[in-house]
Amino acid sequence: MELQTSQNSEVLTDHTELISSTNIERVVTGRNVALERIREMIHQLAGISALTSSIGGKTALDWAMKQHFRCGCWLMEKEEIAMKVITCNLDRSIWHDLMKKSGMLSLMDAQARDQWNNSLENDDIPAVSEENILSTFKSLHSSKHEVFERGVINVFKSLSWDYKTNSPCKFGNKIIVNGLVDHSRWGFRLNWGRRRDQLADLERMLHLLDSKPIPDNCNDVTVRLMDHINQQRESQLYEDDYFAIRYFQKGTAHLMFKRPKLIERMNDIIAQHYPGMLAQR
Repeated sequence: MELQTSQNSEVLTDHTELISSTNIERVVTGRNVALERIREMIHQLAGISALTSSIGGKTALDWAMKQHFRCGCWLMEKEEIAMKVITCNLDRSIWHDLMKKSGMLSLMDAQARDQWNNSLENDDIPAVSEENILSTFKSLHSSKHEVFERGVINVFKSLSWDYKTNSPCKFGNKIIVNGLVDHSRWGFRLNWGRRRDQLADLERMLHLLDSKPIPDNCNDVTVRLMDHINQQRESQLYEDDYFAIRYFQKGTAHLMFKRPKLIERMNDIIAQHYPGMLAQR
């Protein structure tokens, strides 16, 4: 199975380098130069504050802030405190940007994305260095098939067996999910949460199995479905190349698959994880 990302994405090749448009050396060098200049700026501000305070002009926290909007600034803290926080904040943003540009984020299921985002919220995130970038993306690249298959399994395991349409053995031509939408006197709305993430995961899997570029997060099936609900207030049916989704006031949604061959390939993955569950073809 060949996994492809968006044609405009940058992907890890040969487990050792990012496509040249994302220059690791430039990123790491720029990060290190910026941190050194920030360090110098902290010392300069401290010196200026000491001078202005000695002549009765108070410190930068007083004369450099807008009136009535005085707030804290790490540049005006002691170096040993400020640099730790500033470095962490800078590295967190760089990691987010690298993941987005690499295309790896598109290959992750909701569980993997949550794990990655949570890891970046810690105070001990790995420093942005050439060694750490290469080792991180090598690990992500080597596990992308495993992550993809886990996404298929997680969606399958989340189905409710209360509906006859949902087979406990395989994906059928139609599945029924709870809680995808909500209905009130103002009409339908698409719910946030696990069901929404799983629908996006399902579309991502179908695109990968179909060797098609993965839609950007700003234009995936959940965004298009939300736009349809908002614009077609009287409609309860959404369709695209892969799905026909009919939603109901009680919050359930019927997802009809339009590409049976792709569903067969998803069932092949289920059969690998649960031997004997599916009948032999």
